[in-house]
Amino acid sequence: MSTTTEEPRSRVGPPVPEHGELARIGESLAGLWRRHPQQSLETLGRQVLLGREALVQLIVSIARRRFPYREFIKQCAFMTSVSAAPTVLVAIPIAVVVSIQVGALVNQVGATTFIGAVAGLGIIRQGAPLVTSLMIAGAVGSAITADLGSRTIREEIDAMMVMGVDPVRRLVAPRLLAAVLVSMLLCGFIVFVGFGTAYMFNVYAQQGTPGSFIGSFASFAVANDLVIALVKAAIFGVLTAIIACDTGLHAHGGPGGVANAVNSAVVSSALMLFATNVILTQLYNTFFPTKVV
Repeated sequence: MSTTTEEPRSRVGPPVPEHGELARIGESLAGLWRRHPQQSLETLGRQVLLGREALVQLIVSIARRRFPYREFIKQCAFMTSVSAAPTVLVAIPIAVVVSIQVGALVNQVGATTFIGAVAGLGIIRQGAPLVTSLMIAGAVGSAITADLGSRTIREEIDAMMVMGVDPVRRLVAPRLLAAVLVSMLLCGFIVFVGFGTAYMFNVYAQQGTPGSFIGSFASFAVANDLVIALVKAAIFGVLTAIIACDTGLHAHGGPGGVANAVNSAVVSSALMLFATNVILTQLYNTFFPTKVV
């Protein structure tokens, strides 16, 4: 009876990728970095530089009396026309929703006399800035990006630079100042419409008392509430104008590229404005805490 000796089998481990496969994985990761994080950082840096240059050109041109006031007035009228009606249509439902939610809550806890303070302050402190950010990002930002993007693909921006005309001073600075002014006006308009809507809904739909609504609001509201709302609106206007102008000036790829630029500007502006609103609210509550009387 013959015995055969078998060689011990070596343990088979996981397959080791070859050098070519490792190289392909490294190239894929490097391409992913270049397409997303690196490109985002480069865009952010470019927008910061554009914002700084636009602010400098704005101050210098006003000081030297070379500011294009005609373009500024034209942009103010254009931004107002594209954002005023949507602002009303958005401010009224938001004020009604705030009144409904606040009314249901105060009825449960038996504090119906404070409904005016809660609803009014909610609209002024958060409702008005949020609606302003939506309108500025959606209506104003998209209009600025479409305008400058169409000029870019038609090579009008290159022609201005060839003729020695600075596009930042001629196009970006007026839109920046116009966006700030229109944003603050829209915020004040939203405060007026929202508070009036909340008042009428509480009095005529929720059987509230007009004197109690106004009295509770006057007892808790302070001037800083409106000031911080207007400051938020001004900052929202600056950020939206810079993002929209930068995206429009770097549009490429024909009409389809302009559409993609508008989409990118609206999404980026909305995300930036919501994050900025959270930061500003937290800073205000930290440095100016509400005093309980």
